[in-house]
Amino acid sequence: MSIIAQSISYTHPDREVLFQHISFSISAGQKAALVGNNGTGKSTLLQVVAGLLPASGGGVQLSGRHYYVPQHLGQYNGQTVAQVLGVADQLQALHAILNGHASEQHFVTLNDEWDMEERVQAAFTYWQLQHLDLNQSMDTLSGGEKTKVFLAGILIHQPQIVLLDEPSNHLDGPARQLLYQWITRTKSTVLVVSHDITLLNQLDMTLELTRQGVTLYGGNYDFYREQRDGQLTALQAQLDDKQKALKQAKQKARDLAEQRQRQEARGRAAGKSQSLPRIVAGNLQRQAEQSTAKLKAVQGEKLDGLSSDLQHLRTQVQEQQTLKIDLRRSDLHRGKLLVDLQAVNVTFNGQPLWAEVVNFQLRSCDRVRVAGRNGSGKTTLLRLLMGQQAPDEGQVVTAPFTYLYLDQEYSAIDNQLTVLAQLQHHNQRHLPEHDLKMLLHYHQFNAAYWKRPCAALSGGEKLKLLLCCMAVSNHLPDVLILDEPTNNLDVQSQEVLTAAIRSFEGTLLVISHDEYFVGRIGMEREVVLAGHYCT
Repeated sequence: MSIIAQSISYTHPDREVLFQHISFSISAGQKAALVGNNGTGKSTLLQVVAGLLPASGGGVQLSGRHYYVPQHLGQYNGQTVAQVLGVADQLQALHAILNGHASEQHFVTLNDEWDMEERVQAAFTYWQLQHLDLNQSMDTLSGGEKTKVFLAGILIHQPQIVLLDEPSNHLDGPARQLLYQWITRTKSTVLVVSHDITLLNQLDMTLELTRQGVTLYGGNYDFYREQRDGQLTALQAQLDDKQKALKQAKQKARDLAEQRQRQEARGRAAGKSQSLPRIVAGNLQRQAEQSTAKLKAVQGEKLDGLSSDLQHLRTQVQEQQTLKIDLRRSDLHRGKLLVDLQAVNVTFNGQPLWAEVVNFQLRSCDRVRVAGRNGSGKTTLLRLLMGQQAPDEGQVVTAPFTYLYLDQEYSAIDNQLTVLAQLQHHNQRHLPEHDLKMLLHYHQFNAAYWKRPCAALSGGEKLKLLLCCMAVSNHLPDVLILDEPTNNLDVQSQEVLTAAIRSFEGTLLVISHDEYFVGRIGMEREVVLAGHYCT
């Protein structure tokens, strides 16, 4: 039931090295998190451990049956629920045997799994999927239902090792609680890739994947953050010491240069006054010049070494430091009525979406969370507020206001533009290109990013670019609208977003099942929707 990874390396088909010489071990029954910034290769490493991708070096030992829960991005839409769960052939064989078709092949396929139907039913009951048909196509399911189908496979197959890739994505609040309960109670060995901090705090070990390798922290996410904060403080102290040492070394180099110049000047003066024989004066001058050159070389090496150490420390500090972004408040006065929903409802499949009509007012500087289970119409409510959809019942009265809609796909970013072109597109303040590049560098986009297409950016990078674009606009939006904003963000990017949202003094509307995130951004009010079509 243990996981042992020995010097694993992975190289993309285009020969780009993703990670090298990764080693770690997870003992039987341990529950570990694999964290790291977007792009470090967490999901790839998990697939290598699961045996779904070949390592280009090293190997993995799994001492027990394992089960892998993937991120689903539409790649399973052509399969049925039973096929995704890996039970289609066994259930077909079971039904054939029960119907009197007792061929040997059916018994081989069934492999003595006589209670398979009962296990499927029990798993579907736990994950509240009783309404699903095993022959139903995956593309007919919601995102939350797809995630729960994969999670149900754990209870069906009862593995000794469970590998989970973003298992809480698309889950509503009650489903997340079921996942947390399972994590707490299971005796299986568990390795999780997740950005869900509430989930990460259920685990007793944290592995951080960086470009330098894997570092083990013997505790949950909060313990890991505490340790990382301590490391950052120590790095900052080292950086300050190196900066002082470099300043002192430069001053010493200047002092020595001035001292040597005075000595050489005196030597030349003595030679001209003929107080010393010409040959002696010449020798003294050559010795002085040689000594000066030697001292310059020594000082140069020292300065180069200090500069190199300083750059290395700055890089480490930047990688660990949370980007600070302050969002100014909008020009609207507090309390202005922006949107008034009066007895509103929307028709879906010929029936009203909500069990009761919605009455809701949004005022300037409100901080409102829109809550409800999957399928309760939260995103529909946002579309009504933004004027993108008209109600089928009641009316929506709005005042003029600007908004920024930050969805899971960051659709406000034009994927066809380069990073620099995207920023220039929002440059309403007409800042020169030099200033735009400096701003990009501050937002952790170095020169290598400037010509990169936005389509190649990770979710966290798109978030930081969008916040950067807001900084060069003439006016911040009056309303920030966030729809599950943390789903695709690594934990460091979540810190960036959380800090920015906490400082924002405008109007805030948030849909999120991430209780940890919601608890930290200071919401003042909650609207709970009850839809007829909740899943």
